[in-house]
Amino acid sequence: MKNIVVLISLVLAYSCESQTTTERIYSNTTQVTQQNTNIQLPIEVKDSITKIDDLRNIQLQSILEKEINKNKTWKHLVANKSMAIGIVDLTDLNSIKYAGINDENMMYAASLPKIAVLLAAMDAIENGELEDSQEIQDDMKLMISKSNNQATTRMIDRVGYAKIEEVLRSPENQLYDEETGGGLWVGKRYGGGGDTNREPLKQLSHAATTKQVCNFYYQMITGNLVTDARSREMLEIMKNPALHHKFVNTLDKIAPKADVYRKSGSWKSYHSDSALVWGPQRRYIIVALIDDNSGETIIRNLVQPLEKAMKRARSLTKPQKI
Repeated sequence: MKNIVVLISLVLAYSCESQTTTERIYSNTTQVTQQNTNIQLPIEVKDSITKIDDLRNIQLQSILEKEINKNKTWKHLVANKSMAIGIVDLTDLNSIKYAGINDENMMYAASLPKIAVLLAAMDAIENGELEDSQEIQDDMKLMISKSNNQATTRMIDRVGYAKIEEVLRSPENQLYDEETGGGLWVGKRYGGGGDTNREPLKQLSHAATTKQVCNFYYQMITGNLVTDARSREMLEIMKNPALHHKFVNTLDKIAPKADVYRKSGSWKSYHSDSALVWGPQRRYIIVALIDDNSGETIIRNLVQPLEKAMKRARSLTKPQKI
């Protein structure tokens, strides 16, 4: 009888310890998840950031291409260089992954390159070349959130084409370079009239490559655009867009709790969108440039296949040995 009592006591003790251990593990896991979810933007980077080209991931690249090629229309557009894509998986900030299709093919991007005007304005304010004011703050918000052409033209006139080009070409930003297909460019007012400063490769007035748009967002979230504080200001301006079409139309449905930082554009058959998605279940940058009359719908329908590609690539990544 005594042996039975001892045995029961040991079983109960083990059960309690096992439960406590399980609770501790669960608690730690939850804490880590919460910490990862609650990371504030821009993220803290101790050393210089890795260049976007060096983040290209072979597995993600292959999976992305296969996912896009499943759709015959998309495959055709890609083959004709009428569709370009860029994605950055930010799920693991210690292992950021980039992939792109036609990502160095510069295309007309309508209003998306207004982010270049925002960057030039922030740089000018930081360096004392443009005096900040409530009017300027209002125009920058209108330019990005509502894509207001009049506000954008006022900002272009304030900073000038030379400043915009200087900032885009600067060694710190490297957002436009002829050697890598061009990139972001604004060389014309929005709404017509006035002089122009078209980019040299294709003579485009409002241009982008998906790689350099990804690069813009990547540098912004790491506090590398102008300064950490100015990057934070740009993030706030780009947060919660007023226009809910293209990427945002889908994100509103599948990721209602995520923060979305975004700029898009459309003109005739040219449709573009870019978004930084930062939420409990999603952390990534997605960019698309389309030259097709159905571009708006295509961009809406791209979100979930792009998410699928990133998720698939993560599942194939071997855990690092500690």
